[in-house]
Amino acid sequence: MAPGGGCYTGALIHRLVLENLKHRPVRTLLSAVAIGVQVTMILTLVGVSEGVLGDIAAHSRGTGADILVRPPGSSVLAFSGDMPQGIVGLVRKEPHVVQATGTKVQSVGNFDSITGIDLDEFNRMSGGLRYLEGGPFTGPDDMVIDDVYAGAHKLHAGDTVDLGLKWRVSGVVQSGKLSHMFVQLPSLQEKYSAKDKVSVVYVKIDDPKNLATVIDSLKSKLEDYKVFSLDEFVSLISVDSIPILKRFTRVVIGLAVVVGFLVVFLSMYTAVLERTREIGILKALGASPGYIMTILLRETFLLAVVGAIVGILMSYGTQAILRVSVPTMPMLIAHAWWPWSALIALTGSLIGAIYPGLKAARQDAIEALAYD
Repeated sequence: MAPGGGCYTGALIHRLVLENLKHRPVRTLLSAVAIGVQVTMILTLVGVSEGVLGDIAAHSRGTGADILVRPPGSSVLAFSGDMPQGIVGLVRKEPHVVQATGTKVQSVGNFDSITGIDLDEFNRMSGGLRYLEGGPFTGPDDMVIDDVYAGAHKLHAGDTVDLGLKWRVSGVVQSGKLSHMFVQLPSLQEKYSAKDKVSVVYVKIDDPKNLATVIDSLKSKLEDYKVFSLDEFVSLISVDSIPILKRFTRVVIGLAVVVGFLVVFLSMYTAVLERTREIGILKALGASPGYIMTILLRETFLLAVVGAIVGILMSYGTQAILRVSVPTMPMLIAHAWWPWSALIALTGSLIGAIYPGLKAARQDAIEALAYD
């Protein structure tokens, strides 16, 4: 009976698909890895985005503050804007405010920044830094770093850090509170020509019930300033609330689809050329165009599934590499994106298989059998 007949079950087609892939192991492996790369691209981007944003949120919570006051026109992620340090004194006079402290954030490139703090005020608000090595500042050129930054750069108490300006590491603290690098606020202001300027004011109130009252009062007195509750600020630190990051994610996903399309298109197109006689034999035995198309699409589907699994496993490798090479840029394993990345890989792969599949299905049996 012809291959398109009822005696040719799905199991037989599956076996034929597996044998075709096993017959060309190198191509099968390379195609699966290439599809896996696009999955890894997506998972790495999402994982780094979520990891970095989550790290910012966690460090913000580590301050112990209830309210943040930021300069006019500042964005969620940009802490480099300045406002007069006198704002701190104004905030302290508000009813229900028990503590307020200003910090100055100075970018030093490579996604790193130094935070200038009043150590006593910051300790009272946050509960204090936990020292693993050394101790607090003893001079204007002293810097306190957290264990993440220290591990990344192999630094210890007493070492010197060159960030354009040289700082002496006076202590290494447990990470999780505001920043990876701390210096004295007056020193940072002087060295970076920002006298009497701060980037953020952190505010602690006496009772959570008074949160809305204090925020409303601050907003009325600081009309152009950004005043957030800590929970509101943390909720804004997400991919969806940062337009440029959303657009960048879409671009990378688009590139991933193109990569999947090209990889599968090339692989399947070459496979169709190599299997011309095989296709001719199937058609001579009565295989319909749909039957031929089904075989190629099932091969593509299997490649995409294997590639997605490879890509997910590779994302763990990417995370390990980033943890060693760039510890200050944490990457999460984005489990929620596993099915989405697999679906994107499958979509790009199936699109790439359509033309080679149609070419195979339309081949003339006589010409295919004569193909050498």
